[in-house]
Amino acid sequence: MKAYLASPLFSESEQLFNEYLALSIRSRMPKIGLYVPQENLALNDKSGYADSATIYNGDNTYLDASEVLFAVIDGTDIDPGVAAEVGRFALLRELEMAKSGRSKKQIFGLFTDIRGKGRNNQSKIDALIEDGAENQFIYRNLYVIGAIKANGQIFNSSD
Repeated sequence: MKAYLASPLFSESEQLFNEYLALSIRSRMPKIGLYVPQENLALNDKSGYADSATIYNGDNTYLDASEVLFAVIDGTDIDPGVAAEVGRFALLRELEMAKSGRSKKQIFGLFTDIRGKGRNNQSKIDALIEDGAENQFIYRNLYVIGAIKANGQIFNSSD
């Protein structure tokens, strides 16, 4: 099975988390062909040069061939590259469904933000109702969330 890890990749912490996640996926699914964009140094060694068309076409080669998209949707906002990859992958799945009535493509979103805890805490809910700026939770772009849910599911732990 081929899979693609869509995740932010520009800071040291993002790169380390991606390495951890890729190692975890590969150890649990030894036969998986996991593409991790940061490992493709021809495209993502930022001391070198790859133009936008090269990056777009290069990553799409792997994205289009994948059956599974692992999409990390943590951060202040969903990373724009991850959002674009989710959108493309969702469309590819929908096109397969329209053509043959089935698709093996699935999206697994990973959202580990701790602000999701305490969703049933009435004090947090009351504070939000009273003052919208007193938001103890986190917002995700609902279009991207909808695309993931329509084509897979969201998990709150890398386990």
